[in-house]
Amino acid sequence: MRKLEGKIAVVTGGNSGIGLAAAEALVVEGAHVFVTGRRLAELDAAVAYIGSNVTTVQGDVSKPEDLDRLYSQVKHEKGKIDVVFANAGTTVASSPEAKSSWTEEFAQI
Repeated sequence: MRKLEGKIAVVTGGNSGIGLAAAEALVVEGAHVFVTGRRLAELDAAVAYIGSNVTTVQGDVSKPEDLDRLYSQVKHEKGKIDVVFANAGTTVASSPEAKSSWTEEFAQI
């Protein structure tokens, strides 16, 4: 039996890079994975790449209404979440000479 057989996972930012690799690994270990990301074309490519046991939910995890929709879909289809791989993120370009604090930079996101 695979380690995550019967488990339900959510991977944010799972349409490329580390998130996609994590989603694939979770499926290989037996989980059904919900992958979320902002770009539909990349989500469709992720499903094509991973194959089975993956569901995509387009959305932006910085928007509470998108998180609510994601949770509602997972709850409706599978009833629970066992694993969360919080991978979605962004960066703010800054130079070492910048006088702003991390709180000012965070407020830009």
